[in-house]
Amino acid sequence: MLLSLELFVMLVLANGSPVVVARLFHQHGSWPLDGGRLWRDGRPLLGPSKTWRGLVSGVLTCALFALWVGLGWLFGALFAFLSLWGDMLSSFTKRRMGLASSARAVWLDQLPEALLPMVMAWYWLPLPLWEAVAVALLFALSNMLFSPLFYRLGIRKQPH
Repeated sequence: MLLSLELFVMLVLANGSPVVVARLFHQHGSWPLDGGRLWRDGRPLLGPSKTWRGLVSGVLTCALFALWVGLGWLFGALFAFLSLWGDMLSSFTKRRMGLASSARAVWLDQLPEALLPMVMAWYWLPLPLWEAVAVALLFALSNMLFSPLFYRLGIRKQPH
């Protein structure tokens, strides 16, 4: 059960630290991962909210936490990268659907960033499949529940 809690915390750190760092540094170092490029449909590849600063801060934070709890920095870095890659996949999909960066897409906004790293965790660690799925679903549901609160507190730019 402790392992599941640590993995949940890692999901929160991987996805939350870019938001916190963005609030602290505003536009400093906010280079978009897609370089502002457009896809063949004329829409942004990912959008301006997916930045190198966010990717680095998410991976670094998660790697340090994983090292601290004994899972190893490499596991933490890969876990965070997969989580943030899932978030980028969601953004790419939303842009193809014609949705703006701030548009809400229930489950698409939460599941890829939780499921991809949890599949890796299930493969890498002694973690039952049901537990990996439960952690991913708990993260997705808590994200939907707490995002509006973080928006009201001024931590997030969008309420979802």
